[in-house]
Amino acid sequence: MPVFLNQDDALALWRDALSASVRGDGPDLSARQMSILLTVYTQTPPHTVRGLSESLNISKPAISRALDRLGQLGFVRRRRDDYDRRSIEVQRTVKGAVFLSEFADQVSEAGRELDSPTPFEAGTPPEVPPVEEDY
Repeated sequence: MPVFLNQDDALALWRDALSASVRGDGPDLSARQMSILLTVYTQTPPHTVRGLSESLNISKPAISRALDRLGQLGFVRRRRDDYDRRSIEVQRTVKGAVFLSEFADQVSEAGRELDSPTPFEAGTPPEVPPVEEDY
């Protein structure tokens, strides 16, 4: 059964996971780089610059710049498609898999450290307190 967190817990989980990530020895990836990396490693290959651009709704030049950095880090490898020489395949690497495995551990740890997670059932929106305006 899926677990849904309220907004405060979801943001706390994300904050704690990102904080642990930037405190670590690994590189500090941008949101775009992380999104591309997660797509490459969690979605079924093959991955191409064109396909990543379409699925993430990001321009091909922005995908290419992010892949440049991910390639420098050794997290992905680009290779020209043997059948369509215009197409560039994006491949996973062991180093990238290790990085994401460690990041997944940090997310899990952040989830365990939530003070009192308050899950709610699917289809039941969380109670959202009214916003107090300071004017």
